[in-house]
Amino acid sequence: MIRLFAAVALPEDVAEGLSIRQYGLEDVRWRPMETLHITLRFFGDVQERMADDLDSLLEGVGGGPFALSLQGVGHFGEGERITALWAGVVDNPALGQLAARCKAAARRVGLKPETRLYKPHVTLAYTKHPEPRDVAAWVQSHNLLKSPPFTVDRFGLYSSHRTSEGSRYRLEREYRL
Repeated sequence: MIRLFAAVALPEDVAEGLSIRQYGLEDVRWRPMETLHITLRFFGDVQERMADDLDSLLEGVGGGPFALSLQGVGHFGEGERITALWAGVVDNPALGQLAARCKAAARRVGLKPETRLYKPHVTLAYTKHPEPRDVAAWVQSHNLLKSPPFTVDRFGLYSSHRTSEGSRYRLEREYRL
């Protein structure tokens, strides 16, 4: 079994712009700059043969390059149950179509459908019982985040490996749009 997800990697300058905002909160695990990405579809634990089939389908996703930018920050969860801090992605139909094609590929190989609504974002940190007031102050101080536009001309299939310091990702395959 291999734990997989499809994602758009961030250009280094955009990731650097996010990493400079990763401070000022306790009980959070900030994500390293090299792990910052926009998930298209989390596939979960996949058998090797199914991973090969998924790879073949993702190879044909296509769609062409498009521009994206990041805007704003927020969090998942409420109160003491806040689980993550994120940077938002400006709405873009091309990104939604790419995510839908990845979702369709997952269905075609027999993976369970995702039940959550797709909300493109970049996870900046995972939290563990943060002080809600501190999180609100952090969000307020960074909510004017706006990245320059960047071109998405590829996406990747990544494996995820859990460690004591958090998940580590490895690019398994890259697909041109």
